[in-house]
Amino acid sequence: MKKLMLLGGMLGFGIGAIFGRLQEASDSTILWRSCVAALAAGLLMRWWGKLWITNLKDTLAEQARRPQPQLAPAKSANPSNR
Repeated sequence: MKKLMLLGGMLGFGIGAIFGRLQEASDSTILWRSCVAALAAGLLMRWWGKLWITNLKDTLAEQARRPQPQLAPAKSANPSNR
């Protein structure tokens, strides 16, 4: 989970910096906007990661509870048994 939050923070900071440069803002404005974007993206990525992991665990638990279909016995490969 920490890795996802760190990834989200880095992505948010990068996106904030890029948009700040495109708007030709001052360096201090770019810095604080990028920090806010990093915080928001990190929190969003943490929320999304928790949701993803929870749903993955639920799906695996459901598959484990479901009865497995029985396989049919294999037919003989001997052509003389027709």
